[in-house]
Amino acid sequence: MDFKLELVPIPVTDVDRAKAFYTERVGFHCDLDFSPNDAFRVVQLTPPGSACSICIGVGVVGTPPGSVQGLHLVVADIHAARAELVGRGVDVAEVVDMSAPGKPTVSYAAFTDPDGNGWTLQQLPY
Repeated sequence: MDFKLELVPIPVTDVDRAKAFYTERVGFHCDLDFSPNDAFRVVQLTPPGSACSICIGVGVVGTPPGSVQGLHLVVADIHAARAELVGRGVDVAEVVDMSAPGKPTVSYAAFTDPDGNGWTLQQLPY
């Protein structure tokens, strides 16, 4: 039996601001922007190459904006990915390499969305 994670709700205060951040700065694709009334709006966004999307909106999730932390975007070249995001205006921390004796190095670089939801670029050893 497969259990595929395909959608993660992200709480935000301003849907239009968050949508612009994720599409224009981070490069996510907008798959859906649907609002049948003022009480509900769902925007589904997918990172390039990902099978999992995020959704933001109104009436989607009840957790406080900025409360989602530790989402990982796994990339093949963290320095190139970081440079691309920085070039689009995203404030991405410097790359940090983590390793333990006898273990391969894993690299990380963190950033947040306008509400403080936390993301990490991660490069795994392949």
